[in-house]
Amino acid sequence: MKDLEQIFNRIQEKTKKMKDIRSAIKDSLETTPGYKEVAEEMIKIREKKKSIEMVVKEQFNAELGELDELKTDVDSDKEMMSDLAMTQMMKGETIELTDKYEVSYEPVFSVKFRKLN
Repeated sequence: MKDLEQIFNRIQEKTKKMKDIRSAIKDSLETTPGYKEVAEEMIKIREKKKSIEMVVKEQFNAELGELDELKTDVDSDKEMMSDLAMTQMMKGETIELTDKYEVSYEPVFSVKFRKLN
């Protein structure tokens, strides 16, 4: 268990160092001549892009509703597929899927950590 904690601490140290480097780069960019003007111009262009997208999305209102419904269905099916694969794996069964193009898939499991409090 000590190795796990050492690796965790190493990850935290490296993450902090990455944050410090990004901060230094950001500070340097903000003091670079012309950067602020370009950044402001980008904000204006993004706003214009967003307004154009809104006009187009208004024309596809029904399709956007269907898109949201399909996304929810796909997410639900993926969760169900994960649950079934985990159950089969715990029973010791082999898990492999093949699509309509004869491409085989195998499950990939991962472990993530989150703060308790």
